[in-house]
Amino acid sequence: MKRRILAVLAYMLPSFPLGYLWHLTVFADRYRELAVFRDVLFVPLGVLSMSIQGIAWALVYEKCFAGRPVLQGALRFGAIACPIAWSYMVLAVAAKHHMASVSGFVAIETAFVIVQYIVVSPLIAAVYAPGGPGRARAA
Repeated sequence: MKRRILAVLAYMLPSFPLGYLWHLTVFADRYRELAVFRDVLFVPLGVLSMSIQGIAWALVYEKCFAGRPVLQGALRFGAIACPIAWSYMVLAVAAKHHMASVSGFVAIETAFVIVQYIVVSPLIAAVYAPGGPGRARAA
């Protein structure tokens, strides 16, 4: 259970500030040009969404990749998680929402998803790597 919580945190703790900085600071003007976001964001829904994603990814990693070295686990997890995340964070949003440029949104949001999974994949992998945090140590 401790590892699961750490894996959820390994997803959420970098994702929230990265998402905030990317969408609302560094590229805020570009997203305004794209007319993607509402004027007032409801941050608790974003945090809830991230929590659900973190729980799901922790369970997936635990069942499919636990016990692998960090690099191997991160690459395998990222190869599965990143395209799935891209499908619901980029393609589904572009298909359903009004925006000034679908291709512009797909480009900038694809870059975000890639950066996000480059950051979170090794962190989650480190939690489940042999000898990783939360593992009971022999006395």
